[in-house]
Amino acid sequence: MTKASPGGILLHIPTLQGIEAQVAEYGPVTRLWEQDDPLAFARSEAGKAIRVVVTISIPPLDRALLDALEGLQAIVVLGAGYESIDTDWARERGIMVANSPGLGAEDVADAALGMMLASLRRIVEGDALVRSGGWTHKYRGPAGIAVGGRRIGIVGLGAIGKAVARRAQACRGEVRWWGRRPRPEADWPQMADLGELADWAQVLVVCVALNGATRHLIDADIIRRLGPEGLLVNISRGGTVDEDALRAALRSGELGMAALDVFTTEPTDPALWAGVPNTILTPHSAGWTMQSVIALRDQAVANVIAVLTEGRVLTPVSELA
Repeated sequence: MTKASPGGILLHIPTLQGIEAQVAEYGPVTRLWEQDDPLAFARSEAGKAIRVVVTISIPPLDRALLDALEGLQAIVVLGAGYESIDTDWARERGIMVANSPGLGAEDVADAALGMMLASLRRIVEGDALVRSGGWTHKYRGPAGIAVGGRRIGIVGLGAIGKAVARRAQACRGEVRWWGRRPRPEADWPQMADLGELADWAQVLVVCVALNGATRHLIDADIIRRLGPEGLLVNISRGGTVDEDALRAALRSGELGMAALDVFTTEPTDPALWAGVPNTILTPHSAGWTMQSVIALRDQAVANVIAVLTEGRVLTPVSELA
Protein backbone atom coordinates (compact mmCIF):
# COMPACT_ATOMS: atom_id res chain seq x y z
CA MET A 1 0.00 0.00 0.00
CA THR A 2 1.21 3.52 -0.74
CA LYS A 3 2.67 5.27 2.29
CA ALA A 4 1.16 8.53 3.41
CA SER A 5 2.28 11.99 2.59
CA PRO A 6 3.23 13.96 5.75
CA GLY A 7 0.27 14.06 8.10
CA GLY A 8 0.04 13.49 11.83
CA ILE A 9 -2.10 11.13 13.88
CA LEU A 10 -3.40 12.12 17.32
CA LEU A 11 -4.33 9.37 19.78
CA HIS A 12 -6.86 10.58 22.34
CA ILE A 13 -6.45 8.28 25.37
CA PRO A 14 -4.04 5.52 26.52
CA THR A 15 -6.47 2.76 25.51
CA LEU A 16 -5.48 3.49 21.91
CA GLN A 17 -1.79 2.67 22.31
CA GLY A 18 -2.53 -0.75 20.83
CA ILE A 19 -2.79 0.72 17.32
CA GLU A 20 0.23 3.01 17.53
CA ALA A 21 2.78 0.69 15.96
CA GLN A 22 0.48 -0.10 13.03
CA VAL A 23 -0.25 3.52 12.10
CA ALA A 24 3.14 5.07 12.93
CA GLU A 25 4.65 4.22 9.55
CA TYR A 26 1.96 6.32 7.87
CA GLY A 27 2.56 9.48 9.86
CA PRO A 28 3.96 10.83 13.13
CA VAL A 29 1.89 9.85 16.17
CA THR A 30 1.16 12.13 19.12
CA ARG A 31 -0.25 10.90 22.43
CA LEU A 32 -2.64 13.58 23.59
CA TRP A 33 -2.56 12.43 27.23
CA GLU A 34 1.18 13.20 27.36
CA GLN A 35 0.68 16.83 26.38
CA ASP A 36 0.94 19.23 29.33
CA ASP A 37 -1.27 21.71 27.47
CA PRO A 38 -3.36 19.90 24.82
CA LEU A 39 -4.83 23.14 23.45
CA ALA A 40 -1.40 24.71 23.07
CA PHE A 41 -0.25 21.61 21.21
CA ALA A 42 -3.27 21.82 18.88
CA ARG A 43 -2.34 25.41 18.03
CA SER A 44 1.34 24.58 17.42
CA GLU A 45 2.93 23.66 14.11
CA ALA A 46 2.81 20.00 15.11
CA GLY A 47 -0.88 20.37 15.88
CA LYS A 48 -1.54 21.96 12.51
CA ALA A 49 -0.03 18.86 10.90
CA ILE A 50 -2.55 16.50 12.53
CA ARG A 51 -4.78 14.91 9.89
CA VAL A 52 -6.51 12.18 11.92
CA VAL A 53 -7.73 11.98 15.50
CA VAL A 54 -8.44 8.53 16.92
CA THR A 55 -10.82 8.26 19.89
CA ILE A 56 -13.26 5.88 21.56
CA SER A 57 -15.83 8.66 22.11
CA ILE A 58 -15.77 8.27 25.91
CA PRO A 59 -14.50 10.58 27.37
CA PRO A 60 -15.51 13.17 24.77
CA LEU A 61 -13.01 15.09 22.73
CA ASP A 62 -12.60 18.73 23.68
CA ARG A 63 -14.36 20.88 21.06
CA ALA A 64 -11.89 23.76 21.41
CA LEU A 65 -9.04 21.35 20.70
CA LEU A 66 -10.74 20.02 17.59
CA ASP A 67 -11.42 23.56 16.36
CA ALA A 68 -7.72 24.36 16.78
CA LEU A 69 -6.57 21.44 14.61
CA GLU A 70 -6.49 23.37 11.35
CA GLY A 71 -5.45 20.44 9.17
CA LEU A 72 -7.87 17.89 10.61
CA GLN A 73 -9.46 15.69 7.97
CA ALA A 74 -11.02 12.84 9.93
CA ILE A 75 -12.02 11.53 13.35
CA VAL A 76 -11.80 7.76 13.65
CA VAL A 77 -13.78 6.15 16.47
CA LEU A 78 -12.64 2.79 17.76
CA GLY A 79 -16.10 1.33 18.38
CA ALA A 80 -19.65 1.86 17.25
CA GLY A 81 -20.72 4.74 19.49
CA TYR A 82 -19.96 8.29 18.37
CA GLU A 83 -22.48 10.28 20.41
CA SER A 84 -19.87 12.70 21.76
CA ILE A 85 -18.98 13.89 18.25
CA ASP A 86 -21.03 16.74 16.82
CA THR A 87 -21.79 15.44 13.34
CA ASP A 88 -23.33 18.75 12.27
CA TRP A 89 -20.05 20.47 13.15
CA ALA A 90 -18.12 17.77 11.29
CA ARG A 91 -20.28 18.20 8.21
CA GLU A 92 -19.82 21.99 8.24
CA ARG A 93 -16.05 21.66 8.52
CA GLY A 94 -15.83 18.84 6.02
CA ILE A 95 -14.44 16.46 8.65
CA MET A 96 -14.96 12.78 7.97
CA VAL A 97 -16.08 10.61 10.91
CA ALA A 98 -15.65 6.85 10.91
CA ASN A 99 -16.78 4.22 13.38
CA SER A 100 -16.99 0.41 13.52
CA PRO A 101 -20.69 -0.47 13.21
CA GLY A 102 -21.64 -4.06 13.95
CA LEU A 103 -18.20 -5.16 15.17
CA GLY A 104 -18.53 -6.72 18.61
CA ALA A 105 -22.35 -6.89 18.49
CA GLU A 106 -22.37 -10.61 19.24
CA ASP A 107 -20.01 -10.14 22.19
CA VAL A 108 -22.16 -7.34 23.62
CA ALA A 109 -25.24 -9.54 23.25
CA ASP A 110 -23.44 -12.37 25.06
CA ALA A 111 -22.77 -9.99 27.95
CA ALA A 112 -26.39 -8.83 28.00
CA LEU A 113 -27.54 -12.43 28.24
CA GLY A 114 -24.99 -13.12 30.97
CA MET A 115 -26.19 -10.12 32.98
CA MET A 116 -29.78 -11.19 32.57
CA LEU A 117 -29.02 -14.75 33.70
CA ALA A 118 -26.84 -13.55 36.58
CA SER A 119 -29.64 -11.28 37.81
CA LEU A 120 -32.56 -13.67 37.47
CA ARG A 121 -30.67 -16.69 38.79
CA ARG A 122 -28.90 -14.66 41.53
CA ILE A 123 -25.48 -15.95 40.47
CA VAL A 124 -23.48 -13.09 42.03
CA GLU A 125 -25.36 -13.45 45.32
CA GLY A 126 -24.79 -17.19 45.28
CA ASP A 127 -21.06 -16.72 44.79
CA ALA A 128 -20.93 -14.31 47.74
CA LEU A 129 -22.92 -16.73 49.91
CA VAL A 130 -20.50 -19.59 49.27
CA ARG A 131 -17.41 -17.42 49.85
CA SER A 132 -18.79 -15.95 53.07
CA GLY A 133 -19.64 -19.33 54.57
CA GLY A 134 -23.34 -18.50 54.57
CA TRP A 135 -24.28 -21.66 52.64
CA THR A 136 -25.58 -24.30 55.04
CA HIS A 137 -27.75 -27.40 54.80
CA LYS A 138 -30.65 -25.20 55.88
CA TYR A 139 -29.97 -22.20 53.66
CA ARG A 140 -28.70 -21.72 50.11
CA GLY A 141 -30.11 -18.29 49.42
CA PRO A 142 -33.36 -17.12 47.84
CA ALA A 143 -34.68 -18.99 44.83
CA GLY A 144 -33.85 -17.59 41.42
CA ILE A 145 -36.29 -16.82 38.61
CA ALA A 146 -36.55 -19.12 35.60
CA VAL A 147 -35.62 -17.50 32.30
CA GLY A 148 -37.99 -19.72 30.33
CA GLY A 149 -41.31 -17.98 29.83
CA ARG A 150 -40.00 -14.53 30.77
CA ARG A 151 -41.36 -11.70 28.67
CA ILE A 152 -38.24 -10.00 27.31
CA GLY A 153 -38.50 -6.60 25.67
CA ILE A 154 -35.75 -5.25 23.43
CA VAL A 155 -35.39 -1.48 23.06
CA GLY A 156 -33.78 -0.92 19.67
CA LEU A 157 -33.48 -3.73 17.11
CA GLY A 158 -30.15 -2.96 15.48
CA ALA A 159 -27.32 -5.48 15.26
CA ILE A 160 -27.02 -5.77 19.04
CA GLY A 161 -30.77 -5.83 19.63
CA LYS A 162 -31.27 -8.64 17.13
CA ALA A 163 -28.41 -10.63 18.67
CA VAL A 164 -29.93 -10.21 22.15
CA ALA A 165 -33.36 -11.23 20.84
CA ARG A 166 -31.97 -14.44 19.33
CA ARG A 167 -30.32 -15.37 22.61
CA ALA A 168 -33.39 -14.55 24.66
CA GLN A 169 -35.51 -16.71 22.39
CA ALA A 170 -33.01 -19.58 22.65
CA CYS A 171 -33.43 -19.35 26.44
CA ARG A 172 -37.17 -19.91 25.95
CA GLY A 173 -38.08 -16.31 26.57
CA GLU A 174 -40.93 -14.56 24.77
CA VAL A 175 -39.49 -11.66 22.79
CA ARG A 176 -41.02 -8.40 21.63
CA TRP A 177 -39.35 -5.12 20.74
CA TRP A 178 -39.77 -1.43 20.14
CA GLY A 179 -37.80 0.96 17.95
CA ARG A 180 -38.32 4.15 16.00
CA ARG A 181 -38.04 2.41 12.65
CA PRO A 182 -40.01 -0.59 11.40
CA ARG A 183 -38.04 -3.78 10.79
CA PRO A 184 -40.18 -5.87 8.45
CA GLU A 185 -37.53 -8.58 8.42
CA ALA A 186 -37.72 -9.02 12.21
CA ASP A 187 -38.84 -12.37 13.59
CA TRP A 188 -40.42 -10.82 16.68
CA PRO A 189 -43.49 -8.58 17.16
CA GLN A 190 -42.94 -4.83 17.32
CA MET A 191 -44.85 -2.96 20.03
CA ALA A 192 -46.59 0.30 19.19
CA ASP A 193 -44.64 2.38 21.71
CA LEU A 194 -42.03 2.06 24.41
CA GLY A 195 -44.51 2.43 27.26
CA GLU A 196 -46.54 -0.47 25.93
CA LEU A 197 -43.38 -2.59 25.76
CA ALA A 198 -42.49 -1.69 29.37
CA ASP A 199 -46.01 -2.60 30.52
CA TRP A 200 -45.69 -6.00 28.84
CA ALA A 201 -42.08 -6.89 29.62
CA GLN A 202 -40.59 -8.53 32.68
CA VAL A 203 -37.07 -7.89 31.37
CA LEU A 204 -36.18 -4.77 29.38
CA VAL A 205 -32.86 -4.71 27.51
CA VAL A 206 -31.70 -1.31 26.24
CA CYS A 207 -29.83 -1.55 22.90
CA VAL A 208 -30.26 1.91 21.34
CA ALA A 209 -27.58 4.41 20.34
CA LEU A 210 -27.35 7.59 22.42
CA ASN A 211 -28.48 10.79 20.70
CA GLY A 212 -30.79 13.69 21.36
CA ALA A 213 -33.85 11.51 20.87
CA THR A 214 -32.73 8.70 23.17
CA ARG A 215 -31.19 10.60 26.10
CA HIS A 216 -33.14 9.51 29.21
CA LEU A 217 -35.40 7.45 26.97
CA ILE A 218 -35.73 5.12 29.94
CA ASP A 219 -37.18 7.66 32.34
CA ALA A 220 -39.07 7.42 35.64
CA ASP A 221 -42.32 6.53 33.87
CA ILE A 222 -40.82 3.66 31.86
CA ILE A 223 -39.04 2.36 34.97
CA ARG A 224 -42.29 2.49 36.95
CA ARG A 225 -44.14 0.64 34.19
CA LEU A 226 -41.51 -2.11 34.14
CA GLY A 227 -42.39 -2.57 37.77
CA PRO A 228 -41.30 -4.19 41.04
CA GLU A 229 -40.79 -7.60 39.42
CA GLY A 230 -38.96 -6.15 36.42
CA LEU A 231 -35.30 -6.28 35.40
CA LEU A 232 -33.64 -3.49 33.43
CA VAL A 233 -30.47 -4.38 31.49
CA ASN A 234 -28.47 -1.57 29.87
CA ILE A 235 -25.59 -2.38 27.51
CA SER A 236 -26.07 0.65 25.24
CA ARG A 237 -24.95 3.99 26.70
CA GLY A 238 -25.47 5.29 30.21
CA GLY A 239 -27.25 8.43 29.06
CA THR A 240 -30.18 6.45 27.69
CA VAL A 241 -31.31 5.82 31.28
CA ASP A 242 -32.22 8.41 33.90
CA GLU A 243 -29.84 7.12 36.59
CA ASP A 244 -31.32 9.21 39.41
CA ALA A 245 -34.78 7.82 38.69
CA LEU A 246 -33.34 4.32 38.39
CA ARG A 247 -31.58 4.42 41.75
CA ALA A 248 -34.66 5.87 43.44
CA ALA A 249 -36.87 3.13 41.98
CA LEU A 250 -34.47 0.37 43.08
CA ARG A 251 -34.26 1.76 46.61
CA SER A 252 -38.04 2.08 46.90
CA GLY A 253 -38.78 -1.30 45.31
CA GLU A 254 -40.64 0.33 42.43
CA LEU A 255 -38.20 -1.54 40.16
CA GLY A 256 -37.08 -5.06 40.95
CA MET A 257 -33.55 -5.34 39.53
CA ALA A 258 -31.03 -3.66 37.24
CA ALA A 259 -27.90 -4.85 35.45
CA LEU A 260 -25.77 -2.05 34.02
CA ASP A 261 -22.62 -2.07 31.92
CA VAL A 262 -22.77 1.64 31.06
CA PHE A 263 -23.21 4.79 33.11
CA THR A 264 -23.94 8.49 32.69
CA THR A 265 -20.39 9.35 33.77
CA GLU A 266 -17.62 6.80 33.33
CA PRO A 267 -16.00 5.57 35.45
CA THR A 268 -19.08 5.88 37.64
CA ASP A 269 -18.73 7.08 41.22
CA PRO A 270 -19.16 3.98 43.42
CA ALA A 271 -20.69 6.16 46.14
CA LEU A 272 -23.72 6.64 43.90
CA TRP A 273 -24.45 2.92 44.11
CA ALA A 274 -23.80 2.38 47.81
CA GLY A 275 -26.88 0.77 49.31
CA VAL A 276 -28.68 0.43 45.97
CA PRO A 277 -30.11 -3.11 46.09
CA ASN A 278 -30.52 -5.80 43.43
CA THR A 279 -27.93 -4.49 40.99
CA ILE A 280 -25.12 -5.95 38.92
CA LEU A 281 -22.61 -3.37 37.70
CA THR A 282 -19.82 -3.95 35.18
CA PRO A 283 -17.21 -1.45 33.85
CA HIS A 284 -18.40 -0.85 30.27
CA SER A 285 -16.90 -4.19 29.30
CA ALA A 286 -19.74 -5.88 27.39
CA GLY A 287 -17.88 -5.61 24.10
CA TRP A 288 -14.42 -5.91 25.63
CA THR A 289 -13.24 -9.35 24.52
CA MET A 290 -9.82 -10.24 23.15
CA GLN A 291 -11.40 -11.02 19.79
CA SER A 292 -13.48 -7.85 19.52
CA VAL A 293 -10.56 -5.65 20.59
CA ILE A 294 -8.47 -7.04 17.73
CA ALA A 295 -11.29 -6.53 15.22
CA LEU A 296 -11.98 -2.96 16.41
CA ARG A 297 -8.32 -2.02 16.33
CA ASP A 298 -7.90 -3.45 12.84
CA GLN A 299 -10.89 -1.45 11.60
CA ALA A 300 -9.59 1.76 13.16
CA VAL A 301 -6.14 1.21 11.66
CA ALA A 302 -7.67 0.58 8.23
CA ASN A 303 -9.62 3.84 8.48
CA VAL A 304 -6.55 5.84 9.53
CA ILE A 305 -4.52 4.43 6.65
CA ALA A 306 -7.33 5.13 4.17
CA VAL A 307 -7.46 8.78 5.27
CA LEU A 308 -3.72 9.28 4.93
CA THR A 309 -3.29 7.39 1.68
CA GLU A 310 -6.60 7.86 -0.12
CA GLY A 311 -8.29 10.83 1.52
CA ARG A 312 -11.32 8.83 2.61
CA VAL A 313 -12.67 6.67 5.42
CA LEU A 314 -13.86 3.11 4.87
CA THR A 315 -16.73 3.05 7.36
CA PRO A 316 -18.27 6.54 7.65
CA VAL A 317 -20.89 7.02 10.34
CA SER A 318 -24.39 6.66 8.97
CA GLU A 319 -25.22 10.38 9.32
CA LEU A 320 -22.28 11.38 7.14
CA ALA A 321 -22.17 8.47 4.70
